[in-house]
Amino acid sequence: MRYTDTRLLDELAAAYVLGTLAGGARRRFERLQRDRSDVRGLVAQWEERLGRLAQSVPPQQPSAGLWRAIAARTQPAPARSGSVSSWLRPAGFGLGGVVAGVIAASTLFFAAPGLFVTSDQLAMRSGERLPQSYVGVLTDAAGNGRLLVSSLRHGRTLTLKVLGPIASLAEGERLVLWAVPAEGPAFAMGVVPASGTAVSLLPDTSEKLLSKVSRLIVTRETASAPAMPSAAVVLSGNCAKLW
Repeated sequence: MRYTDTRLLDELAAAYVLGTLAGGARRRFERLQRDRSDVRGLVAQWEERLGRLAQSVPPQQPSAGLWRAIAARTQPAPARSGSVSSWLRPAGFGLGGVVAGVIAASTLFFAAPGLFVTSDQLAMRSGERLPQSYVGVLTDAAGNGRLLVSSLRHGRTLTLKVLGPIASLAEGERLVLWAVPAEGPAFAMGVVPASGTAVSLLPDTSEKLLSKVSRLIVTRETASAPAMPSAAVVLSGNCAKLW
């Protein structure tokens, strides 16, 4: 593998911080970090970027079940002498792997070029480390990330990526994304797809539409063009500005 390509190194560092770089590739990258200060610098830069992103997600109190699950994965019961599982268990699995998974679940996208499409993808490929964007990670009532919303600053497209099952809909219902400004009424941004990714055109630039928006919500709607959001809020999250 060519470790002289700066773009490749940047993508590897991003995947490493997110926790999506696994197996032999992760171990090779860790060895590379030990030998090269420039690679360590890239990792530190991604940790700083994604650390700022975490500030846009409202804190959630973990359940007792989560702590038990972490303890079970990081503090396994001693294996019986001669147990096959004692030497088949992968070495080095511990809290780092769990934390990496949590980070990956909540910040999935921002370092993975495959999650950016159209103008977002072009910005990533042009060499910009992270597109200057308006972004939001919308969560359900249990705090699970379900929808990623992104739009390049001054751009005219909105990208919606479904991260997990959102809600079952009755006949005639649909999920609508709303922008909630700090002052003034909420306004609709588009229909949320059932799965996958959807890209839609905005009536104006994201700068004009989202610069004063603090929250994003998703509601169940039955009207074809609702004037205001219903009370049936299924997802919500902060609208963050990254630049």
